[in-house]
Amino acid sequence: MGNTVVVGAQWGDEGKAKITDLLATDADIIIRYQGGCNAGHTVVAEGKTYKFHLIPSGVLYKNKLCIISAGTVIYPTELKKEIDQLKTEGTNLEGLRIHPLASITMPWHIDIDGISEDKTAKTKIGTTKKGIGPTYADKVGRYGLKVEDLYDEEALNSKLDNILPLKNKILKEVYGLREYSKEEVLNLCEEYAEIFCPYVFWDWQEVLSEALKTGKKILFEGAQGVMLDIDWGTYPFVTSSNPIAGGAATGSGVGAKAIDEAIGVMKAYVTRVGEGPFISELEDETGKKIQTIGAEFGVTTGRARRCGWFDAVIAKYAALVSGLSGIALTKADVFDTFDEIKICTAYKDKRDGKIYRYYPTNVNTHKYLEPVYETHAGWKSDISNCQSYDELPQNAKKYFARLEELIGVKIKIISVGPNRNQTIILENPMN
Repeated sequence: MGNTVVVGAQWGDEGKAKITDLLATDADIIIRYQGGCNAGHTVVAEGKTYKFHLIPSGVLYKNKLCIISAGTVIYPTELKKEIDQLKTEGTNLEGLRIHPLASITMPWHIDIDGISEDKTAKTKIGTTKKGIGPTYADKVGRYGLKVEDLYDEEALNSKLDNILPLKNKILKEVYGLREYSKEEVLNLCEEYAEIFCPYVFWDWQEVLSEALKTGKKILFEGAQGVMLDIDWGTYPFVTSSNPIAGGAATGSGVGAKAIDEAIGVMKAYVTRVGEGPFISELEDETGKKIQTIGAEFGVTTGRARRCGWFDAVIAKYAALVSGLSGIALTKADVFDTFDEIKICTAYKDKRDGKIYRYYPTNVNTHKYLEPVYETHAGWKSDISNCQSYDELPQNAKKYFARLEELIGVKIKIISVGPNRNQTIILENPMN
């Protein structure tokens, strides 16, 4: 055991940052393998709250290499804000590295994302308007800029001569937006190069090869969640990258063979930000109660998160497509005052009564589906100070055992509060 991927196993916002921060204690290298600054990670350490968007949360530890890797997209202006904020808080960034193959979000990506999510759009996805989707689109379309391009004058000029004529035509004629001159973009790229310069990971092949040879432990940190995966999520209401565990190999430059564990982070309930289907969503007082107690508001946008009962159908699906070897269950303490707790075990089609116990991938049909629930008695006691599984109330143990049974994967970590010490570790995947 050792090299571990931490995966969001719902629609993101599951508490991955806390689990990553916790496991980073035993890691030598932490790699953020996909996504951009649209992700928000919160860590509470030693009474202080830290908010991360792109920098791996393991940076709070000294002597750790923290890599923003090739599978990510980086908006330099936002990255600088995050770096400056962490420096202000006294965080040591000596271990921060930025992969030269990471893609750069340019201002036109922000422009396009904003207008695409305009209120007049027929089908809103619910993006954060951070330019993530357009950046990935240009990357796949081979019209993107990489970090390494900023330090090669010939390559940069050649790429801009190829990119700008087409991009400006699209900006003007399709979106009615302003165009960018080459001189303006070159000046921006000079600023970006200065931001990245202290952190560019030029010797990444040597360092990672040596780490694998010598048995150093690597922790892979994803953003968003399985149900937002571009291939496996509730398409088109998804992100633009692969949060699933397989994305760790493609986004980090470390082959799949080197990955030992995949830990799926799941809340004891389910939340979702933005648009898209959510079959176990609660639009009543119970949903509002979960939202209030769980402080379910987005780190990046402040948007209220939609809340619902735990959905074992999507949990089983996440376990399959990410090859989960364990679960980190978070926010279990939110249910401390509940008389009863429900679990969605299947979906029922309101048209013909058909029961789905496995996830139906055609999201167009989801409007016809309703959750099939089983009800469990609440534990009606404060579990936030429990330090071991034995200290948990019997009804909490029954609830957790039922989740394991439904998902078919062992719960290895239980979070009973936001702080590092409010965690019950049944099995440490890093050891």
